[in-house]
Amino acid sequence: MQAIGIDLGGTKLHAALFSDSGEIITDRTVLLEGRMGSRVAELIAGLCVTLLEESNISPDEEKTIGICVPGIADNLTHRVWAPNIPGWNSFPLKQFITDAIPASEVIVASDRTCYILGETGMGVAKGLSHVVYMSVGTGIGAGIMTEGRVLHGSADIAGAIGWLALQPPYVEEYSNSGYFETCASGTGIAAQARKLSGQPAVYPDSRSVFEAYERGNTVALRVIDKAVELWGMASANMVSIFNPKMVVWGGGVFGPAVRFLDRIYYEACKWAQPISIRQCRFEASGLGQNAGLIGAGQLALNAIKTYEKQ
Repeated sequence: MQAIGIDLGGTKLHAALFSDSGEIITDRTVLLEGRMGSRVAELIAGLCVTLLEESNISPDEEKTIGICVPGIADNLTHRVWAPNIPGWNSFPLKQFITDAIPASEVIVASDRTCYILGETGMGVAKGLSHVVYMSVGTGIGAGIMTEGRVLHGSADIAGAIGWLALQPPYVEEYSNSGYFETCASGTGIAAQARKLSGQPAVYPDSRSVFEAYERGNTVALRVIDKAVELWGMASANMVSIFNPKMVVWGGGVFGPAVRFLDRIYYEACKWAQPISIRQCRFEASGLGQNAGLIGAGQLALNAIKTYEKQ
């Protein structure tokens, strides 16, 4: 049985054929180029076919396809909500790919789920059963594994930690993405710098804020120091609630923010349950930008292992 992993982002699609041990055999990347709705699903199906053809695998051979999506993959309805993909407000992705690819089993999961599966399967947290993956990029989310199982919640929304309430008072600014994400995501860091400086052209993105931080810029120092404080507080909450052995930090911001891991851990130690935080390590992602793809491959391989045990 063949295993295929698909990592769908807001602008591109990365797909790979995996070995039984979880290694990438061959992979391809294509740009979405503004595709919407079913055209994105057609691109996924087409890329699966291309990988199989290039590897001389018969269309009739059984295959399992794991798909990582940037949004909510409801396990009850098998529909996907992905705000970066127009037309995917409640898209039947599992059914679409199952119909398009003969002899296939399709498993769809959120990017948070795939990140944690990737790191515990092939990354820095390999072999651990109690792990939190903190993804800090355009937004903020967490993959949560406890006792070897990924937590999903009633509608696959567990881990939406961008909405953590870390400081009163509430203001309307937080209504779109929550307090934590508003202040400490990549998008939020740039927005806070623009607001404090009154110079929107100077801080188009978070990278420009990190660069200004290196130069000792007062606004950048204030924004990044606040983000470090919030990353520490948020991770302390996760440690106190879930008692993980490791907190893995990934996403585009970590990246340049990896240098602050010691400070983040120090901040977390102020707030977290003291025994739990002393038993927990903070580590940068071992898979980087491939965490979602590797996690999608793990989805497929885990399904194959379950099938073989039956």
